[in-house]
Amino acid sequence: MILDQFKLDRKVAIVTGASRGLGQGIVIALAEAGADIVGSATSDMWATAEAVEKLGKKFLPVTADLREKSSVEKIVAAAKAEFGKIDILVNNAGMITRNEMLDFTEQEWDDVMNVNLKNLFFLSQAVANEFVAQGNGGKIINIASMLSFQGGIRVASYTASKSGVKGLTMLMTNELAKHNIQVNSIAPGYMATDNTKALQEDPERNASILARIPAERWGTPQDLAGAVVFLASAASNYVNGHTLAVDGGWLGR
Repeated sequence: MILDQFKLDRKVAIVTGASRGLGQGIVIALAEAGADIVGSATSDMWATAEAVEKLGKKFLPVTADLREKSSVEKIVAAAKAEFGKIDILVNNAGMITRNEMLDFTEQEWDDVMNVNLKNLFFLSQAVANEFVAQGNGGKIINIASMLSFQGGIRVASYTASKSGVKGLTMLMTNELAKHNIQVNSIAPGYMATDNTKALQEDPERNASILARIPAERWGTPQDLAGAVVFLASAASNYVNGHTLAVDGGWLGR
């Protein structure tokens, strides 16, 4: 039955940036579909853990700062120690720094690139090696952005990193598909989260953004639930290298 292909019973998913916002919504969606979760973040994840445990699933919190490459080994080792395997990786952790291009600093560049691109790659590499060793394939879902398709304003490192995420998704597909590993990305539209708080509170920018969204509203973490469960499940076994926009129609305007 087709609905059975969307079930994630007995699957183990790593989700980075799991403490709040889109990451928390992704965790809850995967748990609702049946998965146990390894969540990583720099801040407390008690609310996420509570939501997962209410669903009767397990949640393992791992405090990790993905500005540092050492976090990659820490996350993978914790997942293997607790659950003995990994089936799904969602690279959701991200950060954004806003500054004029003429004034952008090296630190503002490096911090964003390390989290959004460099260690997304190395965590994917580490988990993909686990998938190959396990011999059962796996799923990698990267969180891209509207700025994987557009230039943006005052977010040089974020735009560069999210354009890179889209490219790496295709690169990983080319090398990993033969191992039955499906790699795809989700590009959220303008979502009401901490990362976009400044835009939401700027009357002029908020109005201009809403005017371009055919759905006439900001997205919510719950709007990603269907897409992430689809890409994490057997229902998407022949979907590979794709970046799926969940944007209320933004890119079509």
